[in-house]
Amino acid sequence: MADEAPSPDDSSETQRHRRGLRFRKRDDYAVELFKEAQANLQDVARVDRILLELGRFYNPLLDGPIVDLATRRRIVELLQSSRAEEARRLLDERLASYARVEEGG
Repeated sequence: MADEAPSPDDSSETQRHRRGLRFRKRDDYAVELFKEAQANLQDVARVDRILLELGRFYNPLLDGPIVDLATRRRIVELLQSSRAEEARRLLDERLASYARVEEGG
């Protein structure tokens, strides 16, 4: 009903808090995707799908996706060439950049 008074849970402060929780959940999801990719470097197709998903998240430090298309392609090429350690290093760099954003810059 439109005439009902908003409940105390609907205050603007509560709504901001809830948005923050959703944002944190998304952040945690991105970190989990990085961990999953690092744990499955032998499965190139799976890592490629994970990188595609990470490309949908925004990294304000880079003013672009967490994993851009060029980095995604490079990681996949490295994995296809059996150069997993180099691919892991690129993943680590992207994760470190993203972690700086989570910490506040």
